[in-house]
Amino acid sequence: MPLDAICLSAVVRETAAQAENTRIEKIQQPARDQVVLLLRGGRRLLLCAGATQPRLHLTEQLRDNPSQPPMFCMLLRKHLAGGRILSVVQEPLERVVTLTIQAADELGEQRQWRLILEAMPRHANLILVDHQGRITDCLRRVDFEMSQQRQVLPGLFYHLPPRQEKRSPLEITREEFLELLSALPEDMPLDGWLLDTFTALPPLMARELVCAAYGETDAHLSRDKGEKLWDSLGTWRDRIVVGGFVPTLLRRAGRPADFTYCPITQYGPAMEQETFDSFGRLLDEFYEGRDQADRVRQKGQDLMKSATAARDRVRRKLAAQEKELAATRDRERLRICGELITTNLYRMERGMNRLTAENYYEDGCPPMDIPLDVRLGPQENAARYFKQYAKAKTAEKILTEQLEKGREELTYLESVVQELSQAEAEQDFNDIRAELESGGYLKNRGKKQPGFQRASKPRQFVSSAGLRILVGRSNRQNDRLTAKEADRRDIWLHTQKIHGSHVILCTGGQEPDETSLYEAACLAAYYSQGREAGKVPVDYTPVRYVKKPAGARPGMVVYTTYQTMLAVPDGQLVKKLAGK
Repeated sequence: MPLDAICLSAVVRETAAQAENTRIEKIQQPARDQVVLLLRGGRRLLLCAGATQPRLHLTEQLRDNPSQPPMFCMLLRKHLAGGRILSVVQEPLERVVTLTIQAADELGEQRQWRLILEAMPRHANLILVDHQGRITDCLRRVDFEMSQQRQVLPGLFYHLPPRQEKRSPLEITREEFLELLSALPEDMPLDGWLLDTFTALPPLMARELVCAAYGETDAHLSRDKGEKLWDSLGTWRDRIVVGGFVPTLLRRAGRPADFTYCPITQYGPAMEQETFDSFGRLLDEFYEGRDQADRVRQKGQDLMKSATAARDRVRRKLAAQEKELAATRDRERLRICGELITTNLYRMERGMNRLTAENYYEDGCPPMDIPLDVRLGPQENAARYFKQYAKAKTAEKILTEQLEKGREELTYLESVVQELSQAEAEQDFNDIRAELESGGYLKNRGKKQPGFQRASKPRQFVSSAGLRILVGRSNRQNDRLTAKEADRRDIWLHTQKIHGSHVILCTGGQEPDETSLYEAACLAAYYSQGREAGKVPVDYTPVRYVKKPAGARPGMVVYTTYQTMLAVPDGQLVKKLAGK
């Protein structure tokens, strides 16, 4: 769900208590619509202006940054780095939060700036405003063609977004509430009426107020004429006024489905509820998977398009070759036609279009019709059939070889697509891009991107027993990890018959404990095509039994003397082993 105004107020209260009067040590922009303020004391304040999930909160997640900071990030660093956050304030019942920041300018004079987050879905923005109230710059510029009502451009004075023409649920009186209800048609759903009438009430909370009043979410106006609904609204208002917020995560089948600021009753046992000690941790938990998906979409969109296009081309080529190969399997008929023509030359004349002869290659010698080319003589027709037979025989051999190579290429490209779908950092995309360039699937960009490029390292985890577990991020890294970095006595793991990362359980030459082995298998299952499955077969064997065939594509290996176990791709376990 988008962060509604009431929930945002709880987040702002929490954020202000920890961020006000704190200095900004660093500013980062890990994604196009995300800015992170690194505060003194090790805290990180995330401001996200994404169109689908705008928000502000303290975060514990580490985010990889681009090698070259975006222009907006450079602007914020110029004006705000080293500054002190004076206040974090939300506009009443609006999804607009203003950070007032005092920082020294180039001449050493103290200036006040406002960094304003407009957290409305589809219209989210992050705007830097100077001490005169003028816009210095913003993440999304809005000109007259985009909006005739409100422009957001450098040099213009900043104005708040227009307010919704709805009532405040915190200010309405009982008499006003019941009067509004009295004009309501009896067949209109009450949750829909609440949504249409009041601001700051998302669908989840509108349904919850109705459920608390009448025991069901799809209730209509009852005989009590809305008294129970008013009581339900009053209880909710009392909680808001006193700040009785409880960070609550709703899970369906173990996966985050929604979040809110108070316990929810409408779902019953269909939803699991988990409370957190802070909204920052709640929002980290809820948005982690979505943020990863966004990073994939933003940073890897072109790569994914290129990889899937190459994969689909190979699939189409394989289908055509398999059709051609099927046609060659009928070549014996061509040879028989040639033999029968040769045997019956005495019966034939130039200009015949068909020969009917006894087929002595079949039991009973049934008659066989053989089409002839009227332009050719009998011996020439026989030669034509023998030539077609030889061509088909050669084609079978060539097509069989081509199909084998094509299937290997398809397997490789499918593994690349899988890696892209689970890529987590900019360096992951850089590695995969380089891999596709070296394979000829992308044009080489020539000059490397400016700025420092970190060496690619595998994902690192620690088992419950303290053993190190390494997980490859790309095919080329899988090769390095298995063939060069792992000890021959370490345990190598990989999902059975589906694409996934190479996993190395570092044993130090000792026999691994069963728990560590199972945890490594769970990591192999999680970083594979089987992530969404219940249980995944995982093969494991000492590294010394894993070989890379000569000329094999990146990440492709063969192995022997292995065992198999079933593992669960458990995201919570992955976080635990990563130390998050």
